[in-house]
Amino acid sequence: MRHFAGGAVDEDVLARLLSAAHQAPSVGLMQPWRIVRVTDLALRHALHDHVEVERGRTADAMGERADEFMRLKVQGILDCAEVLVVALGDDRERHIFGRRTMPHMDLASVSCAIQNLWLAARAEGIGMGWVSMFVPEVVAELIGAPEGAEPVAILCLGPVEEFYPRPMLEQEKWTSVRPLDELLADNSWPR
Repeated sequence: MRHFAGGAVDEDVLARLLSAAHQAPSVGLMQPWRIVRVTDLALRHALHDHVEVERGRTADAMGERADEFMRLKVQGILDCAEVLVVALGDDRERHIFGRRTMPHMDLASVSCAIQNLWLAARAEGIGMGWVSMFVPEVVAELIGAPEGAEPVAILCLGPVEEFYPRPMLEQEKWTSVRPLDELLADNSWPR
């Protein structure tokens, strides 16, 4: 979701959404998520400005699709009711259970928390968008994160006029959803 209708998210609703995120499964019960609620308007603007710089750099990397990319709305940081920065915690290296051979399971666990929040938001009629165009170290500095913490998402939450009938990037003809049968196989890699 990138198009928000302003307004607010009721504190009780926000508490339910955050509780849903916190109920997510996590490998080894490490609960590696840290969530920073951005209530300071100057910080919100700083995050927005940084994302816009990275948006320009992303467009430059797109080559011939740069102009088309710049016409897409890719974030709603200044339009949404709530901004949350979700990060991997700084103490996750101590968790070996489930991470010894796959250390990225901390990120998988954080992704489960984000997905739980997203589903709960939708059930509450609240829109949510995941902004990922940023340099983690810059966002970490902006939110005062300790060394070792790594922001992975800037989440925009809030009331919306309507939910998209299908993914916005598909509606805008940027790309299309691939059918499940292209991504699923029995016993060996999908062909």
